[in-house]
Order: sequence, then C-alpha cells, then structure tokens
Amino acid sequence: MSDLRESVKGIVHEPTQVCDDGGIDLTVTEIYTIEAPGRVDFGGGELEPAALDPHPRVWRNEDDDYQWWHLEAGTYLIEYNESLSDTALLQPRTEILERGATHPTVRIAQLPRVPLTVGEGGLRLKANARVSTLRPE
Repeated sequence: MSDLRESVKGIVHEPTQVCDDGGIDLTVTEIYTIEAPGRVDFGGGELEPAALDPHPRVWRNEDDDYQWWHLEAGTYLIEYNESLSDTALLQPRTEILERGATHPTVRIAQLPRVPLTVGEGGLRLKANARVSTLRPE
C-alpha cells in the first residue's frame, strides 16, 4: 500500500484528514452552481466548459471561522483544497452519504471538480468540511 501523503498537497489538518487505513479525507474549498451547459462533442473541437458561479456562503454564527453553504436539492461542482499527483480512488465519505448527498466514485490521477448531488432535503456544508476520501490503489 503506497503512502498517499507523498502525493497529496494542500492538506488542511493532517491529524484529522489522514485515516488509519491509509486513506486521506479531502476538504471542500468551493462549491459551484452550474448556470449554463457546457458542450462535449465527438472530436473535441467544440468542447466548452459549463458556465459556473460560486455558490453563496452564509454565516451560521458570528463567532465561526468559516461560512456555510446552504445547498438545495440538485447537482453542484465541488472543488477541493488539496491536489493529487498520483493515481488513487476517490469516494464520498459516509457522513455525506448519510445526509442524502453523494458524488461518483472514480479512479483519478489528479483532482478534478466533482459533481455533488444533493437529495430532496438539502444539505448544510461548512467550508473546509471533509466530503471525500482518497484511497490508495
């Protein structure tokens, strides 16, 4: 089992994020609302990104260090604080799943923005929340 810590940069708080089984929890730095569709074609000549807007954040308490996203049901793109320079498996954390949200489980070599789907009840997510886990191959 390889040590992912060598491949992950930007860890916010290593004692909290590094798992006993060698995984690393990833934290969310930004959530985007998809405002207009992107394009994907056969040859790539008409490939265009979707239009994105950062989702607004709100203070839950004036004494908090970080703000919260109030997410309604739908799909968003999440961006991580961390970066990756090797291949690993990305999966949603149980804490996200048990609150009615999910994202795809994918094998990746770098951290893309990932679609986060939020269920009917919505989700309150604090900036820097641990939302995903990287697992070594």
